Amino acid sequence: MTDSHIICAYEIDGSGRGIPLHDDAEIFEKLKATNLAWAHLDASHSDTRGWLEDNISYLDDLILDALLAEETRPRMLEHKDGLLLILRGVNLNENANAEDMISIRLWIDEHRIISTRKRKLRAITDIRNKLEQGTGPKDSGHFLSMLSGLLTQRMEPVLSELDEETDAIEEAILEDPDLEERQAIIDIRKRAILFRRYISPQKDAVAQLRLSEVAWLSAKDKRALQENADRLMRYVEDLDAIRERAQIVKDELANIVADKMNRNTYILSIVAAIFLPLGFLTGLLGINVGGMPGADNDIAFWIVCLLCGLFAGLLMLIFRSFKWF
Repeated sequence: MTDSHIICAYEIDGSGRGIPLHDDAEIFEKLKATNLAWAHLDASHSDTRGWLEDNISYLDDLILDALLAEETRPRMLEHKDGLLLILRGVNLNENANAEDMISIRLWIDEHRIISTRKRKLRAITDIRNKLEQGTGPKDSGHFLSMLSGLLTQRMEPVLSELDEETDAIEEAILEDPDLEERQAIIDIRKRAILFRRYISPQKDAVAQLRLSEVAWLSAKDKRALQENADRLMRYVEDLDAIRERAQIVKDELANIVADKMNRNTYILSIVAAIFLPLGFLTGLLGINVGGMPGADNDIAFWIVCLLCGLFAGLLMLIFRSFKWF
């Protein structure tokens, strides 16, 4: 596009093919026409708001603010015969974290689709490719159900990978507990929380679409949206399970570490209990006063060592009989 605030635009012919639109005048004309047209804009560009105010004047400030907001959460708002819809998709961009989910904001009615984003989203690229191949959405409702399905579909392998990581850490903790695994557990819980932060409200937003009364959303589209909502519900439940499992693993690791410390403390206590009386005895014999028994006997030292050894052995037998170690 010659204007960088417009990422792409298409006229959708009703058969699944999109005809690219290349300049402002052509895009504006198609958006005013009765045929379906789609304009995809860069929400972070300084010209985007002015372009929307000049060319899509029927959008009120509430909708414009939502399309261009810095931070958004998934939601759906029905306004007259159109819908404001904000969704999130996993971040599959290079050197990015998947849990840093990308927002896609849409105003959609029977004849036009206005979408904005701040970062590249693979699901939008998929729709563009489908339109160019002639297998894209045929109408607004189909666009909505297809986009929702693509966003949901791309979540599954990412969440499956997170579940597999949780399995691997559980096995590692059971086989060979290691304190270094604690950070990995914390990272898994953090990622699950970040995913759930957006997927849970997205599930509600998609479910609300099924109840929408806009005329252009067909029964077939609503069934597809309900299917997507059910899948999102399963993802939320899986994320809750991952969080709980990670917490259980973390608690188990803490218990194992505490048991090791208690065991070491117990052993040290046994050693101290054996050597404490011996220390008292040797200290008593070491006082520098007259009358110490055996002071003039050449083998007195070895006799004391033997007695100390016998006494230590006797204490160990006593402790053993009490099953203290």
